[in-house]
Amino acid sequence: MRDAAINLRARPEQRDLIDQAAELLGKSRSDFMLEAACDKAQSILLDQIFFRLDADKLRQFTKLLDAPPTPNPSLERLLAVKAPWGKKSAKR
Repeated sequence: MRDAAINLRARPEQRDLIDQAAELLGKSRSDFMLEAACDKAQSILLDQIFFRLDADKLRQFTKLLDAPPTPNPSLERLLAVKAPWGKKSAKR
């Protein structure tokens, strides 16, 4: 149940833009804004995650990062496929 209020002021053109996008998604203005704000907040927080390693674990971690990648045939096949938008069409 939503019981915490968040109030803000916007210019009419900002409100109209938000309303237009919310309508395209079939959402209310509040639902759209809350979802967009939460997505942005989560992204910012995830970018700021800090983890600590002791010297031994840091060496192990760095060694893994510096090691050459292991062969991955599935990934190699996927990367070999040309994107449809990258193909040149035949000229007439």
